[in-house]
Amino acid sequence: MTATDRRRSVVPPYLLRAVAAAGEHPRAASAARTALAEMSAVAAPKHEHRVRPQGVTGTVDRSPQRTVADAHGSTTLPGTVVRREGDPDSGDAATDEAYAGLGATHAFWLDVFGRVSIDGAGLPLDATVHYGQDYDNAYWDGSRMVFGDGDGEVFRRFTVALDVIGHELAHGVTQYTADLTYEGQSGALNESVSDVFGSLVAQYAAGQTADQATWLIGEGLFTDAVHGVALRSMRAPGTAYDDPVLGKDPQPATMADYVETTEDSGGVHLNSGIPNHAFYLAATAIGGHAWEGAGAVWWDALTSAETTAGIDFAGFAGVTVRAAADRFGDGSAEHTAVRDAWRTVGVLAAS
Repeated sequence: MTATDRRRSVVPPYLLRAVAAAGEHPRAASAARTALAEMSAVAAPKHEHRVRPQGVTGTVDRSPQRTVADAHGSTTLPGTVVRREGDPDSGDAATDEAYAGLGATHAFWLDVFGRVSIDGAGLPLDATVHYGQDYDNAYWDGSRMVFGDGDGEVFRRFTVALDVIGHELAHGVTQYTADLTYEGQSGALNESVSDVFGSLVAQYAAGQTADQATWLIGEGLFTDAVHGVALRSMRAPGTAYDDPVLGKDPQPATMADYVETTEDSGGVHLNSGIPNHAFYLAATAIGGHAWEGAGAVWWDALTSAETTAGIDFAGFAGVTVRAAADRFGDGSAEHTAVRDAWRTVGVLAAS
């Protein structure tokens, strides 16, 4: 499997298509067409090799090992190294935001779950900034983070949102744990897990409780020309943007509006709104810091042997309900909150 087989982009193809058709934003339209062409050239495999590690042996350096490279507007990776671990600020905003975001993500996984980097074994965190010309996306390619600068009309540079960095690196965590197949409901869970932990990275860095968090994914990426606040909303899927040019956020919040489609690997960026909303409901019902409640349950589920690569929504919901009971007690407030959240979004039947 090549690195490009692992590419997971934060901006979904349906939004890029809307930008590409936007005559009011010619520069953005051109940039989106380029991003779409590159995305379509990458064929994500239906079945992926599972690489769930069974534990770390020997001594592992628990400090982050970050390297940021600059592609200088090319699409050749990795680019020229411009900042290594321990180097001072470079003065380039994208470089320094990427460096800080990698560090914040590393700190989250280590402090909250005792996980040393995304593979649990101290994997160096590599990133490339200034990728392509006006490139309208950020992605994880199986080994590194890659950030575009945006087109300046619809999208700003993709290093501005910490949750986006956390989201993309969480694809790496999933790669090294459950390795959820990137298609259909398991693919939507793959995307949702990245939104969940991307949001938690940002919440942890800000010291926010579940009630204080915005639960927005990609907040700050849109320019002021766009009528919208983010790429997605976990609090209210389908409300992140409503723009006369780009259209309305199409994410469903419940199974009643589940989207059957062959596009985007079976709607992985669309239907992820359903498990996203379940997590939000569970986290806010439990209260406090979300990484200590619902986040811990989702982590237990992601690393459970019960979570198979092709698991569907109902299967994953069942794993989280059992994980909540195991961690917090059968009938506990946390157990009830997780179960009720999945019932509210229609994944589990109401009793």
